[in-house]
Amino acid sequence: MMNPEIETLLSALVGPGSQPDGPDDAKLDYMIMPEEMRVFSMASIPADAADHAAGVAAGEAILAALNRVAAGGPEESVDLAHLAPADLAFVDQLLGEGEVSVVLGDSYQAQESVLAGVWRVRQTGERRGDRVDIGAFPAGFIAAAFGRAQGEVTIPEKTFDGLFNAPALIAEINAHIPGTSTRAQPHVINLSLLPHTEGDLLFLEEALGKGDLIILSRGYGNCRIRSTGTRHNWWVRYFNSQDTLILNTIEISPLPAVAQAAPEDIADSAERLAEIMDTYR
Repeated sequence: MMNPEIETLLSALVGPGSQPDGPDDAKLDYMIMPEEMRVFSMASIPADAADHAAGVAAGEAILAALNRVAAGGPEESVDLAHLAPADLAFVDQLLGEGEVSVVLGDSYQAQESVLAGVWRVRQTGERRGDRVDIGAFPAGFIAAAFGRAQGEVTIPEKTFDGLFNAPALIAEINAHIPGTSTRAQPHVINLSLLPHTEGDLLFLEEALGKGDLIILSRGYGNCRIRSTGTRHNWWVRYFNSQDTLILNTIEISPLPAVAQAAPEDIADSAERLAEIMDTYR
């Protein structure tokens, strides 16, 4: 069952705040950020570790994997599905909850721990899984998000009223999709600085398609990211403390940097977890 705190995020991404209401007071719906969503909480050192030998062993396995990734190795995963509930709770308390939450359709949820680059990943549905991923982003999520995505944007057959700039953006988007993986910097279309109508937003939403990967980050303000149905294309939006849209962009990149753990942060996480695990040795 999906976490109810993030279930409401699966609504459309275009809506109020991007343009003043028109004469017909037509409104669109943004995905809503739950006010009570749990975010950053400091990790604590669980007591009575002697009663949680399997949990401590899992912590050591996470640290070993973290050290290898910090040294330049590939991303790794540590399986937690075998742990008893008490040992799993021990690991959860050890890692804490950080600032980035991820939902992939109705199958996977991930929460970054307070240790950057250490992700708690849970699989829901008939085949349940529970693991920790170590890396810039949870393993396999990007490939799954764009596995059936279109390679370029096409003009929608559906008609939209009040179009202004959106049709011209299709060529710009398609021109920047090739070579995305090798380009040093993402290509960003800042719609907040570009005159546009609500019809333009609906047109772009239809043309790009809707993806299944949703990312919430509080580390750089209130940032909400959603994959589209077009490879390497993302909606990236920032909101203020009143939940008003302040920056609305389309980013063409493998993954927006705001959602990733940087190599130096992963190295710092390895040092921090080593200090914590020292208390159990």
